[in-house]
Amino acid sequence: MRIDFLADHPQHALTLARWHHREWGALMRDWSHGDAERELTGHATRRTIPTTLVLLDDDALLGSVSLLDDDASQFRDLSPWLANLFVAPPARGRGLGAGLVGAAQNLARELGVPRLYLFTPEHLDFYQRLGWQRLGERLLDAHPVSLMAIDLAPLEPAR
Repeated sequence: MRIDFLADHPQHALTLARWHHREWGALMRDWSHGDAERELTGHATRRTIPTTLVLLDDDALLGSVSLLDDDASQFRDLSPWLANLFVAPPARGRGLGAGLVGAAQNLARELGVPRLYLFTPEHLDFYQRLGWQRLGERLLDAHPVSLMAIDLAPLEPAR
């Protein structure tokens, strides 16, 4: 298994759009399946924020995580975001989600990001185990979500 840029595997953008919209479409009433497709097709050309990392077993898609400038209009005061953490159901329970989060945090650190944000409607404990701090509760449309952040230590210069 490996984690790579969606930019190197653009053939998976439409599958990811379908997975992401199915998983989170109900949370954001103004986010359509077409929006998800446009976002991920755009990420399939980028290695900087906004971008998406994919988890692959050979060429089989197992999951993804994104780094975004803006994840929801209600939270435009905060940036950048860890978003779209998704592991295909048959691959869950093996620590792959934690690996994707770690890879996204490392990429953000490499890009000079000092702090990342995320929101989650239900996985507060998972992210806290990974070192994320709860900032409080907010509403995303009508849905309560936990707002979280993690401070990223800068990379040490090579000696």
